[in-house]
Amino acid sequence: MTHTAAIIGGGVIGGGWAARFLLNGWDVHVFDPDPEAERKLGQVLANARRSLPGLTDVALPTEGRLQFCTTLQGAVEHADWIQESVPERLEIKHKTMAAIQQVCRPEAVIGSSTSGFKPSELQAGAARPEQIMVCHPFNPVYLLPLVEVVTTPQNGSERIDVVKTLLQGVGMYPLHLKKEIDAHVADRFLEAVWREALWLVKDGIATTEEIDDAIRYGFGIRWAQMGLFETYRVAGGEAGMKHFMAQFGPALKWPWTKLMDVPDFNDDLVDLIAGQSDDQSGAYTITELEQIRDNNLVAMMRALKTQDWGVGALLTKHEDHLRESGTEPQPVDHTAPVVTGNRVVPLDWTDYNGHMNEARYLQAFADATDQFMAIIGCDAAYIAAGGSYFTAETHIRHLDEVNAGQIIRIETTALGGGGKKLHLWHEMYVAEKMIATGEHFLLHVDLKTRKPSPASPAVDSALKEWVEAHGERPRPEGAGRAIVSSPPR
Repeated sequence: MTHTAAIIGGGVIGGGWAARFLLNGWDVHVFDPDPEAERKLGQVLANARRSLPGLTDVALPTEGRLQFCTTLQGAVEHADWIQESVPERLEIKHKTMAAIQQVCRPEAVIGSSTSGFKPSELQAGAARPEQIMVCHPFNPVYLLPLVEVVTTPQNGSERIDVVKTLLQGVGMYPLHLKKEIDAHVADRFLEAVWREALWLVKDGIATTEEIDDAIRYGFGIRWAQMGLFETYRVAGGEAGMKHFMAQFGPALKWPWTKLMDVPDFNDDLVDLIAGQSDDQSGAYTITELEQIRDNNLVAMMRALKTQDWGVGALLTKHEDHLRESGTEPQPVDHTAPVVTGNRVVPLDWTDYNGHMNEARYLQAFADATDQFMAIIGCDAAYIAAGGSYFTAETHIRHLDEVNAGQIIRIETTALGGGGKKLHLWHEMYVAEKMIATGEHFLLHVDLKTRKPSPASPAVDSALKEWVEAHGERPRPEGAGRAIVSSPPR
């Protein structure tokens, strides 16, 4: 079933929502009277298409259909989710919500991207207040998973559960705030840091660049993977949180912050901060800065995925969801090559030439080998019991380029095997174009002795079934080939 999202207001945040839904297979209807809306949203989508697929090792669903609507009714009347991202003025939001509720389905979700207003304020005077809640994201919405879901008792637990499920289905993390407050939670932290930063610049303690360096090279990375309280708990050492609080609690009485006292936001302060920011970042265009930001976010979150920690664990969970929802059981055809890989090429798999580097070809083929091993029964349980295959020899041919964002498919043929041996042939494709081949010879090993040993009867029988069936096929062109240097002249 294809879901439909209606995006009301297609600016930076609305465009980010559109990209998040669209690239996760939703149809998206956009309503924005700005004559430049389509162009602006197109730029956001270009960034999202370039970076979002690189977060996962599973291909995203087929992109949904994007439609720009000339009327609000056309955008929302069939929508399952309606995301309001109009300017932060309560009267505008009330007018927009009222217009939406006149023509939308009663069961549709109406989320507001507001960073400051409480849901009770948005619901005031609404025809169906139970439909409306705060769903406050963070820029860029298509990459950052956090959504502050702020509700009132009007919304009801069943509707809130639906909202959480839909957000999780597009790879987001719904943080449900059951008690409302102005600016929610995350922006209140940001506001506190912002106020202190203004004083540090005004008093000449640090420049804008020095303050940013303090965050990005220090606690910002810690917060990204562990948050505030868990970070402090670890800082307490073996004695834990109590020790940390006993040691650093008295500092709360010291004059370390001007949090409750804000400097005059006058022209002198604005010019000072703007000038320092120009010195810091003026060498780059906004588009270049956005791409640098996206590259860094993808690399950072993929790195956390290898540790299955924080946002990395969330990515792994989303990959499992994509696998479960995007694949259906297929009948086994032993006469055809078996598909052992179907994934996107992420940004961090490319090199200085702009295409996938040599090591990643090997990784992709190694993953395909692992998948074939699992197909014949040499899976995680079998390996845990003490048996596995070790690669003894590999030969890769690089036939064409493959770039970040492209989906690669690997088809595998069993050239030979039985007893201790396994001989595989992999072909890598982008659509129907062959990009590379990999030939791999492996030996079955007893993990206790670390020496070659025969595979179990079940694994051996399953392998021989594939070898026999694939043996009826023509031998692949290039199989058994070695590198031959040109003769000297």
